[in-house]
Amino acid sequence: MIKAKRHWLRICGLSLMLPFAAAQGDNDATPQGSTLCTKIPIPCDAVIAHRGASYQAPESTRPAYLLARDLGVDYLELDLQRTKDGVLVAVHDNTLGRNTNVAEVFPDRADAPVSSFTLDELKQLDAGSWFNAAYPDRARDGYAGLKIMTLDEVIDIAEGGKNHPGLYIETKVPEQFPGIEQDLHEKLEARGWLGDETKSRAEAEQGAVKVGDTPGRVVMQTFSKASLASLEETMPDVPRVLLLWLGEGGIDAAPSEPQGEDESKADYYARQKVASPEAYQSWLDFARDHGAIGVGPSAVQTAHDGKFSSQFSYMELAEPWMIGMAHNDGMLVHLYTVDEPADFERYQQRGVDGFFTNRPEQLLEFYGHPSQDQDAILTRYGF
Repeated sequence: MIKAKRHWLRICGLSLMLPFAAAQGDNDATPQGSTLCTKIPIPCDAVIAHRGASYQAPESTRPAYLLARDLGVDYLELDLQRTKDGVLVAVHDNTLGRNTNVAEVFPDRADAPVSSFTLDELKQLDAGSWFNAAYPDRARDGYAGLKIMTLDEVIDIAEGGKNHPGLYIETKVPEQFPGIEQDLHEKLEARGWLGDETKSRAEAEQGAVKVGDTPGRVVMQTFSKASLASLEETMPDVPRVLLLWLGEGGIDAAPSEPQGEDESKADYYARQKVASPEAYQSWLDFARDHGAIGVGPSAVQTAHDGKFSSQFSYMELAEPWMIGMAHNDGMLVHLYTVDEPADFERYQQRGVDGFFTNRPEQLLEFYGHPSQDQDAILTRYGF
C-alpha cells in the first residue's frame, strides 16, 4: 500500500463530479478529478483527534488531549457547550450520565442538561472513572477523578507543547445556547486565535506540527444550518464545515424497515440510504452558499460490532459519488469517525481529505509516521 504524502495547499482545486450512474449503482467507482485543499491552508490528509485520543484515554479530558497533541495530530476536536454561568466547556453529550458520576454527586439532577450546571458544579464531577470501568484493558489509575475541561484549558494544551495543533470545534446543540457563536468569537479573539497571525506564542519549531500557527488554526463544525449561518456572521474568516446526518434533522433518507429487535444500532444505521442524489446535493448547496470550506459526512466502520467501535459507526454518507459532488463544489470532505487501517484505506481511495478518529496513532501510522509509545507519553504526564 502506498500511503499518501501529507502536504499543504493554499489554492482552490477543480474536480469533476461523478456521473449519476455512479450514484445509482457503481459504489466502488473511484472519484474523478482532484481533492485539493480549498480556500485557506487546511492540511490535506488531516488528522483530527475526535475528543482527543479518546480510544486510549477518557474523551475530552486532559490526558486525551495531551496524548493527541504529543502524537502529532493536526487538530484537537471538541464539542462546545456553555455552563449556567456562561463558561464554554468541552462536553459531548447533552446530559452527564454516560461519562461522569453525576448521579452520585447530584442525584436529583442526573438527567439535567449540561447548561443547567455552573462550572463549579461540573468541576465536582469525576469524568474519568467511567472509562476504567468500561475498558479495563486500557484503565489507568490516573484517570480516576479527571475533570471536565473548559475551552480555555483545551487551548492551553494546544499551545503548551512542541507540537501546535489547531482546534476543530463543534457548536453542540446550539439551539440551547443562543449567542454561543459570538461567545466563542470573543474567547478566541481574547486568546489570540483569530486572524492571520498568532499572538499568544512563538511558532512551533521546525519539524513539529504547525497547524496552530496558521490561518487555518481553528475550524468550526456544526450539524445545525442555523448555527452555520450564525458562524458565517460572527466569524466569516474562520473556516467552517457542515456536518452531515441522515434522517431526522438531516438529509432525507430513503424508506427502510424499522430497527429489528435483535439488530444493533450500528447495523441499522449501516443499511440506511440517502433518498436521492438531489437530497444530498441540497445540503452541499446550503454549505457552499453559506461559505463552508467542507462537509463532514458520517461513515460505516467495517468492524462495528465491538463495544467501542459500535458507538461510532453510522450511515454511509461518503460513497464515491457523494465525495465527487462535494469536490465538484470546491469543498473538502472530513469523514467521521474512522479508527481502523482498512477503513482509512477504503475511504482514502474514494478521495476523502481527512478523518476524525478516536485512534490518531493508527491514522498517523497509516500516513507513514513512525509508531509512538502512548503509554510512555501518558506516564510522562502523571497518568
